Amino acid sequence: MLDRKLIVEQAELVKKNCVARGVTADVDRLIELEMQRRGKSNDAQELNRQANEVSKNIGKAKTPEEREQLKEQGRLLREQKDAAQAEHDALDAQVHELQMHIPNLTHPAAPIGADDTANTEVGFGKTPVPKFDFKAKDHLELGKLHDMIDFESGARVAGAGFYFLKRDAVLLELALQQFAVSELVKRGFVPITTPDVAHTGILQGIGFIPRGPETQIYSIENTDLNLVATAEITLGGMMADQVMEAEELPLKLVGISHCFRTEAGAAGRASKGLYRVHQFTKIEMFAFTLPEQSDEIHEELRQAECDIFDMLGIPFRIVDTATGDLGGPAYRKYDLEAWMPGRGESGEWGEVTSTSNCTDYQARRLNVRYKNKAEKGTHFVHTLNGTAIAISRAIIAIMENYQQADGSIKVPEVLQPWMGKSVIGQVS
Repeated sequence: MLDRKLIVEQAELVKKNCVARGVTADVDRLIELEMQRRGKSNDAQELNRQANEVSKNIGKAKTPEEREQLKEQGRLLREQKDAAQAEHDALDAQVHELQMHIPNLTHPAAPIGADDTANTEVGFGKTPVPKFDFKAKDHLELGKLHDMIDFESGARVAGAGFYFLKRDAVLLELALQQFAVSELVKRGFVPITTPDVAHTGILQGIGFIPRGPETQIYSIENTDLNLVATAEITLGGMMADQVMEAEELPLKLVGISHCFRTEAGAAGRASKGLYRVHQFTKIEMFAFTLPEQSDEIHEELRQAECDIFDMLGIPFRIVDTATGDLGGPAYRKYDLEAWMPGRGESGEWGEVTSTSNCTDYQARRLNVRYKNKAEKGTHFVHTLNGTAIAISRAIIAIMENYQQADGSIKVPEVLQPWMGKSVIGQVS
């Protein structure tokens, strides 16, 4: 969340930013309550000072009557102090609730716009869009042809939006995991497997809405636990309420986790098949950094995503995400959109990764700090996240871009050592 002092002192900037992001937030009400809170804080401190002063004088009282009067005076002052403190705490809770709904500030270069239609194209990968001399199949047709994806059994077992991967699809998933993790370990990322559940407070700290009508989160009834939508939640939560040494930063992690999303309201041709499902595996990058490091690390995460998809030989474009599509925590976000020949009439771009610099927004909510040697006090870290590979969407991109006229599918060269083959399904 944003610093209260910043909200109060730069109210117009915060309001303008909320408008650009399409977020409704009562900044004026927050400031009004914050002024009241500060007043009650001052009152409580002054009453406490007076009560302490009276306590010092009790021992100096010359008569029993004077001593009792001073005791009564001290008791009344402490009652008044406690009442002022209670009012302060109630105001503080109201301010905090409003504060939680104000989004992060936005990078000056981020495109202004209400949704992804305002995203700005900023680059392309090394692999050109394929030109087939045959009618391209989508991943569902290819999956059926090679018995790789089973949505019918998934629906029978768990409901619509769940699926079984079979045969070469399983080998492809495992190969993608091995490939992505090994590449990131070479770049100094620490590999982590994370829990598939997290407390509600951790999700809120990261910036998710874990419960309520608008949530995309599966919550576990009669508990404070939720299925995680991304390892960003668990990796960020690892350091909640912790103080790190400045010398430890940047700390770069690569997490392997299942992801669960309700995808409420998601529908349409572009969401079919594996593109938008309720469960998938994801390799997620996460970094804790010093404030002055976060812009550089953000570019590093973006480059890692580009390198991975270039090595896979998948055509992609990079987009700078518009303000209305950033989400609350992100200061700036880049998406990689892969070319998917099976989407639309003749292929379309589909999002496969994103990377965000969240500055100190999540760190304030999770209370993640760092300290410098020989310096009193602590400071909030910056946090960043980036998708290395969302397995289900990467599978779509590979199947559709590497398909051949006979329906077989070439295996990207970098995956062949783990797949143990160069082609999926030689079809006559």
